[in-house]
Order: sequence, then C-alpha cells, then structure tokens
Amino acid sequence: MSAATITGSLPARASLGARFVGSRFFAVAVVVIGIVIVWYAGAFLLDAPFQRYLDSRANVERTPVEFLRATFNQPKPTLPTPHQVAVDTFNSTILVNPTKPSSLLFHAWVTLSSTLAGFISGTLLGVLIAVGIVHLKSLDKSLMPWIISSQTIPILAIAPMVIVVLAAVGVTGLIPKALISTYLSFFPVTVGMVKGLRSPAPIHLDLMRTYNSSRWQVFWKLRVPASLPFLFTSMKVAVAAALVGAIVAELPTGAVAGIGAKLLVGSYYSQSIQMWSALVVGSLMAALLVTAVGIVERLVTRRMGARPS
Repeated sequence: MSAATITGSLPARASLGARFVGSRFFAVAVVVIGIVIVWYAGAFLLDAPFQRYLDSRANVERTPVEFLRATFNQPKPTLPTPHQVAVDTFNSTILVNPTKPSSLLFHAWVTLSSTLAGFISGTLLGVLIAVGIVHLKSLDKSLMPWIISSQTIPILAIAPMVIVVLAAVGVTGLIPKALISTYLSFFPVTVGMVKGLRSPAPIHLDLMRTYNSSRWQVFWKLRVPASLPFLFTSMKVAVAAALVGAIVAELPTGAVAGIGAKLLVGSYYSQSIQMWSALVVGSLMAALLVTAVGIVERLVTRRMGARPS
C-alpha cells in the first residue's frame, strides 16, 4: 500500500469516527452507560450495610468479590441492581402466560386500557375547549384561568376523592381511572391547540379575508393545518400524563390488576425488585405511546404534503 493511500484513509477513518461520536446512538449509549454505572454505585451504597449485617450475624467472611456479588444479588434489596430488574422483567413478561395475573403484560394491558381511554377523551376535550377559546373571547377570559388553576391541585389529592365519590354512586372499574387520565391529559392539549390555532400570521388571515373565506374555511384551511405541529407535540406530553394518571388512579382503589396494583403489592411485601420491574414496564409503555404518537404525526404531516424531516 502506498503512502498516499495510507494518508488518504486516515481522514476517512477520522471522519467516520467523528460521525459515530456525533450520532444519536453514541449519545444515547453514553447516557445509558452512565445511568447503569450510577445505578450500580447507588445499589452498592444502599445494600452493602445490610449485607455486612447479614454476614456478621452468620459469622461469614467474604472476599471483596464475593461480598460484591452477594450485595448485588440480595433477594429483597433496598435498591435492586439493573441485572436483577432485567431478569425479573424478562421472567415476568416473556416466560409467563400474558393472560395470567402473574404476568406484567397482563397488568400493563389493564393500565393501558384506561390510559388510552383517558388520552382519547382528554385529547377530544382539549381540542374542543381550544376551538371555543380561540373563537369566543368570553371563553378565553372566563374559562382559561380556571383551566390553568385546575392543574395546580396535586393529582394525589384529587384521585382518592374522585374514586370514592364515583364508587359511592356505583361507578367503578375503568371509568374512574380514565377520568383521572382525562384530567391530566386535556390540559397540555388545550394549551398547545390554542397556541397552534392562533399561530397563523396576520397576513395569512388577511389573505383569507380577501378571498371572502368563511370562518369555517379559515378554520379548516388555515388554522387547523398550522396547529398540527403544536397539537402532536402536546399529545406526546398528554399521553405520558395519561399513563401517570392511570397508574396513580390505581393506587387508592386497592386494585388487583394494573401497574399501580403491582407497585402496591410490591410495597406491601417489600418486593423491591417487582416494584422496579413494574416501573420499567411502565416506562417502556410511555416510550412506546410517545413513539406511536410520533409515527401518527409523521404520517399525517406527510399526507398533508409536508417535507419529511
């Protein structure tokens, strides 16, 4: 190989390495590795004192490696390690029949059903309120402050009251949890949709008036297309909030199914590994829901002629 070939390949390799370092995969990998390292360090700091106590009671002396292995594999640790959570999540999702209550997929579906019901109703409610606020100044001045004030009340205070009141009139099951999800999801959709419907520039509105367009035509041909980026961005926030609402709503009901129910059972019996597995599944659900909204966004915008990003 000639010297020119060698010197020519060096910039190519440097460029390839720079692209890899600047890629999204590298950034995500660095963050994940950092989280895992901090997680293991935290698990050792929290679990090591109890392991020393167990060894002293059993009069057992371990090498540093054996002590580290025992600390990272306690059956009921204060903070489970990533590999313990990963193994329990795998066993509870892949190796168990998803139709049985012992499966996390079974509980995930219960929570997902109320999440989707609350998200859909919250999105529709938010869009309707936003349309009314944009077209009626009285609603803008009277309703918008109350909508903002409603979100200052902690959901942990509202959920038990809603559950108890609805249970008193015989309404249980999916509806109370969906209402809590609706309460959390309608607000970002309302705010985002109001911003989007008001986003068209005045010159565009004047142009529509010169065409003698009706209010309905201005709304459907100008305001709605301009509001879609705002709507889908707020929907990504809303779907994650709806999932949180569904999980929180399961806590005061004493539910026997759902991610919230798994968290309760884990806290009752000090099953910290099961609790973290439920949290991992809930996080994966949130990521999948947000990704699904993003896919719908790309399909809709592409259908409307937008350039793919």
